Amino acid sequence: MTSGPVQRLPHLDGCPALVLNADYQPLSYFPLSLWSWQETVKAIFLDRVAVVSHYDREIRSPNARFRLPSVVALKQYVPQSRYPPFTRFNVFLRDRFTCQYCGGRHRAEDLTFDHVVPRSRGGVTSWDNILTACTRCNLAKGNKLPKECGLSPLSPPGKPTTFELQKSGRAFPPNYLHESWRDFLYWDSELEP
Repeated sequence: MTSGPVQRLPHLDGCPALVLNADYQPLSYFPLSLWSWQETVKAIFLDRVAVVSHYDREIRSPNARFRLPSVVALKQYVPQSRYPPFTRFNVFLRDRFTCQYCGGRHRAEDLTFDHVVPRSRGGVTSWDNILTACTRCNLAKGNKLPKECGLSPLSPPGKPTTFELQKSGRAFPPNYLHESWRDFLYWDSELEP
């Protein structure tokens, strides 16, 4: 007698849990707030999280079976910082990985920073003076002001809120999304009629 194909379960390391704040929104969209299965199980036994959804996978001890959680929510709300840190990645995310001069979308490694007011002219490195540019546009602008070289930013640079950055992060989902996560990652998107 032959049996059907053997279905291979994902390795436990391939079963992270999406971590939601107590308001059922992800703690972070980019990077996505994920815990390893070990961290998740520990948090459950310490009664710090509520299980929202499970994988079709169990872990076992000599005395018990335990369904592996795919989504957990913190029991205590963690206040989110109003403003994100000023980092290269967050600038790219704010500008949605798009050159703010030509509008071309690029990978992070193909983008540069541009000082709208060049440092050689007193410009500072801050949210309000840095934007994302492709190499070609950055070289074309050089140490000139935008109006001197005919390049105008598509959006003026500014300090985003954490909410605005998370909204941008939703447009760039990670490579792996378990189906049980989708309701929580896109809960505010429009429903189809």
